[in-house]
Amino acid sequence: MKVEILTKNENNSVQQGIISKLRDYIEYKNLEPGDKLPSERMLSERFEVSRSNIREAIQKLEFFGILKSRPQSGTFIANIGRVAMSGMLDDILRLEDPSFKSLVETRILLELKTVRLAALRRTEEDLEKIGAALEAYNAKVLKGQEAVEEDLLFHLAIAKASKNSTMNTFMLIITPEIITNFNKHHVCDANLSVKGIKEHEEIFEAIKEQDPRKAKAKMKAHFSVLYQYCYNI
Repeated sequence: MKVEILTKNENNSVQQGIISKLRDYIEYKNLEPGDKLPSERMLSERFEVSRSNIREAIQKLEFFGILKSRPQSGTFIANIGRVAMSGMLDDILRLEDPSFKSLVETRILLELKTVRLAALRRTEEDLEKIGAALEAYNAKVLKGQEAVEEDLLFHLAIAKASKNSTMNTFMLIITPEIITNFNKHHVCDANLSVKGIKEHEEIFEAIKEQDPRKAKAKMKAHFSVLYQYCYNI
């Protein structure tokens, strides 16, 4: 059994190739909304790629709402028109990997919304989770250790407290890439991390006080250095 180990760029290239072939297959077979795709095994043989590659491509198209998988039944074309579906597939094939700057911009836009909602909607249980994440971050920083993951867990706890599942999902999607880029660019040096303790505590207090305006202002101030750093690399 042949096992292929692909780099990220190679894997992206394979995924794009599969999506392109799926688009051509759908058009060639004149598949309509609700029609069923061949099994992963059949697509794997037809496109001459591994079943895991097929599965990843299908999951990507599910995320964008083009395909729907039903347990024990298979994968089906979603209930969208052929013109819209074709346009969406073309757009997906043109997608580029997000840059560090675009990730930062997206994160800031999301978090200015989630922190405001968290202040309005948080529960006592949410406060406990945000507080626990804050303590974990503080402990790492005070030991002089990197706390990139603990920092992001603090922000993810706030996103969850917003009670907006869509924004929470977006945060979860971009978090792994953010961690990678933070480590790559050495974003969180010791000084910024120590400063971050005070800023995190101020954000936490604003959420605790259920003051959405103050929470948003503290989050905006917290991101000011990151935003400036992002545009200077």
